[in-house]
Amino acid sequence: MVAAGAFTPPAPAAVPGREGAAGRGGRGGARAGGGGRGNQPSPYAMLPAFCRVQATLAPSSDSDIKIEVWLPDSSTWNGKFQAVGNGGWAGTIGYPAMATALAAGYATTSTDTGHVGNTAAFALGHPEKVTDIAYRAVHEMTVQAKAIVNGYYGSAPKYSYFNGCSLGGRQGITEAQRYPADYDGIVAGAVAWGGMERYAGVVMNGAMMRKTSGGYIPPEKYPAIHEAVLQACDGLDGVKDGVLENPLACHFDPKVLQCKAGEDTVSCLTAPQVQTATMIYSDAKDPKTGKVLTGGLLRGTELQWGTLYSPDGYGNAIEAMKYIAMKDPTWDPSSFNPATDVEKALKGDPEGILKSDNPNIKSFFDHGGKLLMYQGFQDPQVTSWNAIRYHQAVLDKVGKSVESKSIELFMVPGMLHCNGGPGPDTWDKAAALDTWVTSGKAPDHIVASHATEGKVDRTRPLCVFPKVAKWNGTGSTDDAANFTCVAESAVKATK
Repeated sequence: MVAAGAFTPPAPAAVPGREGAAGRGGRGGARAGGGGRGNQPSPYAMLPAFCRVQATLAPSSDSDIKIEVWLPDSSTWNGKFQAVGNGGWAGTIGYPAMATALAAGYATTSTDTGHVGNTAAFALGHPEKVTDIAYRAVHEMTVQAKAIVNGYYGSAPKYSYFNGCSLGGRQGITEAQRYPADYDGIVAGAVAWGGMERYAGVVMNGAMMRKTSGGYIPPEKYPAIHEAVLQACDGLDGVKDGVLENPLACHFDPKVLQCKAGEDTVSCLTAPQVQTATMIYSDAKDPKTGKVLTGGLLRGTELQWGTLYSPDGYGNAIEAMKYIAMKDPTWDPSSFNPATDVEKALKGDPEGILKSDNPNIKSFFDHGGKLLMYQGFQDPQVTSWNAIRYHQAVLDKVGKSVESKSIELFMVPGMLHCNGGPGPDTWDKAAALDTWVTSGKAPDHIVASHATEGKVDRTRPLCVFPKVAKWNGTGSTDDAANFTCVAESAVKATK
């Protein structure tokens, strides 16, 4: 390990992160502005005093893993350690998430996973770097960060947690699968497991859409489709609020919007567009084996269909095909041939190290580890089926007795990818996990809030899947106190 600034205040430097964020990162504390998400306050608004450690790890001859460890003064340290995850193809340290952890009293760490830039170009000719982003970087970061924490405070952290969403969600479950002793608790949101299968499925669907004459659905048609879904299913939970409490119970058929002969307006779908909409809602399957490559998007995601199904395609998946499967930066996603290219995609990751699909995490549970999963029901990027299927696979493999003892899944109505959307998307995930780990009592619900222009305008309970929130029939439907988590037979996790 090559370290810079270990255990000493670094020279005044910008605290990197989102555009506009800047500040100091030494013992004197940090104050910074800008860079907040939407209506959320900036994570840099006021950072407590901390020591900033920057290090480079080289577990292989081709590894160049950058990490940072932020250590609050002993007077403000809560005695615990929280690592934070990445998104997309990583390539940068998660400063905003580190700032949030630091403000809550944690010693915290993050890594760029071994390369610079949110692209898969690093993978071409560098299999060791693929191993680093697949699993090695987070583990090596964890080992070294814990050693730094121990050395700085003279004692190991009482509890160690991992907190991530999207790629960070995959990183979390990968830690549970491969290194069960690294963490006492893991928050894993929108788990982007599936690796090359998931990427191939999305690229295949996009290619099919583009090859079908008139198959592309332009964004100006999204509102009509979404409104039709709400008209069909918003009232199923007894509350019409623009949010589907349980999209799994919604069976909206896009064919009801098919245009009349010779018609093509923003309020209807042509026959090829109906075919595309049906495809978007459906599982993408390997044409040779029939195996599900990735699940379809759920009803309610229509306003963001362009995330995966724009004319340009989904960037993260195209990056994987170019640099890992085809090993050709000039590869054109429109040329995708399902008969041959699904197989090429899978051969690009022959050991499946990017897949992270092993449900046997008994060793993690056996040492007391807790896995708190969450997933937006309106996620247009990582299908909600990813979380549901992995959760069910763990129960099938390890045994249903671990439910609510060691693992819980919270599906979040109206939430997009990791956050955002019309549903309540804000709650303290690390605090919920910490309470579970330290008390031994799993949460039976979590109260989340939604805000507009910084003002909370709705709260709802998030229920342990497969339960859903049911309005009690009296009181405001924007107040979580008026809802109860109940079982709903329409929810099936066996799709």
